Amino acid sequence: MNFMLTRRRFAAGLAFGTGLAFLPAGAGWAAASNNAEDRRLMALFHETARREDAIDPLGLIYRGGKPNLTAFRQTFTDLAVRQRRGVVRWALAGLARIDRAKLSEERQISYDVFLHDKREAEQWLHPDMVALNLVRPLTHFGGLHVEFPSLVAAGGALPYASEADYRRNLDLIRVFPQVLDNAIAAFRKGVATGVVETRMTTSNMVAQIDAILAQPLKESPFTSGVKSFPDAVPTARRDPIRKQYFAATEGEVYPAYRRLRAFLNDEYLPAAREAVGISAMKGGAAYYLKAIESQTTVRLVPEEVHQLGLSEVTRIQREMDQVRQQLGFSGPLRDFFEEIRTNPKYHPKNKEEFAKAFADAAKAVDAQVPRYFNKVPRTPLSIEPYPAYREKYEAGGSYNQGSPDGTRPGVFYYNTYDLPSRFLTGVVTLYMHEGAPGHHFQISLAQEDESLPEFQRFGGNTAYVEGWALYAETLGFDMGFYKDPMQHWGTLDDEMLRAMRLVVDTGLHAKGWSREQAIEFMLANSGMGRSDATAEVERYIVWPGQALGYKIGALTIQRLRRKAQDILGSRFDIRAFHDQVLGSGALPLPILEAKLDRWIAASR
Repeated sequence: MNFMLTRRRFAAGLAFGTGLAFLPAGAGWAAASNNAEDRRLMALFHETARREDAIDPLGLIYRGGKPNLTAFRQTFTDLAVRQRRGVVRWALAGLARIDRAKLSEERQISYDVFLHDKREAEQWLHPDMVALNLVRPLTHFGGLHVEFPSLVAAGGALPYASEADYRRNLDLIRVFPQVLDNAIAAFRKGVATGVVETRMTTSNMVAQIDAILAQPLKESPFTSGVKSFPDAVPTARRDPIRKQYFAATEGEVYPAYRRLRAFLNDEYLPAAREAVGISAMKGGAAYYLKAIESQTTVRLVPEEVHQLGLSEVTRIQREMDQVRQQLGFSGPLRDFFEEIRTNPKYHPKNKEEFAKAFADAAKAVDAQVPRYFNKVPRTPLSIEPYPAYREKYEAGGSYNQGSPDGTRPGVFYYNTYDLPSRFLTGVVTLYMHEGAPGHHFQISLAQEDESLPEFQRFGGNTAYVEGWALYAETLGFDMGFYKDPMQHWGTLDDEMLRAMRLVVDTGLHAKGWSREQAIEFMLANSGMGRSDATAEVERYIVWPGQALGYKIGALTIQRLRRKAQDILGSRFDIRAFHDQVLGSGALPLPILEAKLDRWIAASR
């Protein structure tokens, strides 16, 4: 999923509900319903989406909409927050006038999700939360300063198919410097109120900006669209357009980056906090409790999560010890972690070998999919390495969703930075998480289902989205991939990562752990490389609570599957179960469980 853009906006409470904006709901669908209350509800969804689209340009762009320059210019401003708050309150007032009991079963689910999302958004848009979020508009992980170049680059979310596209995209690029200046103004407010990011995050952002500015104009993502032109752009117009892109990048965009870099390095870094945990920030302890609830969709306290993580770490280590023996290592498990890190046979020799490993995994998974899924996406899936300017600060892999009509593929990105630290053991599980049947299946199937209201097609929450992807990894056991001890180790190592996240995230943000303490815990309890452990910990530091959703969501889906199998016995159909889990978009976990309980009862 394209969390790179949406996650930070969600964490900052600056986007609606789950952080994904909506396309206008289909009025034709609403009119086709025979249920009058269903039609009223869909009309509310439609009007809410229209109002949200008007003030949330980036979510619309990612789904193929045209840029709204006015709304984009207001990014990171108080006005944008007030507008969002007004729409959320309007939507909740409208929902209160709907009689849920009169809705069809499908629209009752929609009602519940919509109510959950809007209440969530209302809480994040409360002035107390805005005061903690708006003044921290960028981080090194998912900040718009690194995501916008990907958005405007050729092959990204913006089309370069006609001269009109080129002009619209150029206009958007020219507005971007104002957005960066808005970020500077927001950061300054935080300095004044004592709500600031960490020095680590700030230094990383400075390094990211240096990498962007070091790119020659001809290699910049801002000018990549004019390296070649489609036939639809007249030959006589190409050179003038090319010159305009180069002029805007050199004369407007790069100077804005230099202003941001100078501010962060000279003014903000001295004021940034040394302690990495969010609880060390003014108002941070209350913020963390809210972040946990938002990311898991259930109410949990840090100590409860921490202890769950420790118990999962212990369980997974027992399984790891068995695989260690299968791989022929006679020493203790902690020594095998070092063996995994240092023995070349566990690492790709070159980028070509790494690419082939993922391609082979994709073919193997595709052959197994019909046994486990009735429906597969029509959106194609591309497998690509991260661009060089991003790879150092990214995790081992991620997913960017394709377009709803399938014309732009979903992309599974894998990381080739510091190649000796990458593992061949984790290829299958990483592909199944980020690609198929993980994020690509879940996100694409939702987007492609036009019977769903738009917020169910395009919305989401971490516990469901990442919980499904982690659950999808475990299907490798059913599919037989983990009979290979190498790949079995890889999936245990990845599961260990998600278990350690419960320990480390709460350790950092509720127990006063340092960055170094968190990294050492991960190295001591898994075979991951130091580069990966460092990137993971620095991610948790800037995104409190998000890492908890994976394991909480996966454990819930696994529990619900066992429940269905126990009750239904021979009547249980894994493909039907997956239809139910994936068939309503990304649901908060309590709503998902209620839906599956109804399905189990009906299936009996």
